[in-house]
Amino acid sequence: MGASEITRRGLMLVLSSPSGAGKTTITREILTRDDALSLSVSATTRPMRPGETDGVDYRFVTADDFARMDKAGEFLEHAKVFGHLYGTPRAPVERALAQGHDVVFDIDWQGTQQLRHAARDDLVSVFILPPSTDELRRRLHTRAQDSDAVVAQRMAKAADELSHWAEYDYIVVNRDFDESVLAVMAILAAERLKRERQIGLADFVAALREES
Repeated sequence: MGASEITRRGLMLVLSSPSGAGKTTITREILTRDDALSLSVSATTRPMRPGETDGVDYRFVTADDFARMDKAGEFLEHAKVFGHLYGTPRAPVERALAQGHDVVFDIDWQGTQQLRHAARDDLVSVFILPPSTDELRRRLHTRAQDSDAVVAQRMAKAADELSHWAEYDYIVVNRDFDESVLAVMAILAAERLKRERQIGLADFVAALREES
């Protein structure tokens, strides 16, 4: 009779960055490479962008719906970003963690602070830095989804967003996309092996001792 399988509580992997630094692209890539990881789909009041799908990229809701959800305590975190509201629905995340599944979040520093307060032991936070300000501006223009005025607004806010880097567990400078993806996946692999998260480890070791 072999030792029992080790059970593990899921973790919340948060990726944050200034707009255009790469957090969303990196998030999408690690989701394609890791079947054990799922995306936390935020609710938002902002309009849907070209290529987005309701319920996949975001859950698009009205301001009234958002207010109702907030009043009912349905959000783990919520924040106002560039005039629009964003929030993480609580129930699906808590269900996934209890079942040992990992959830990745594409949220800003405000949301990360709230998650840290609500569930620090489950949180693994990564801040993505651009290699330079010029490169950040170039990426924002390359996206071709925002006007010059919006790009300027995002660049103006980047300095404030960058000031929160020290609040995160890990820092990745996104000089090369593939290297950045591998760095985030290495962080995820290491955090999954932390003793504190392997809640079935004591039983596993006890079974090993009985077999010896």
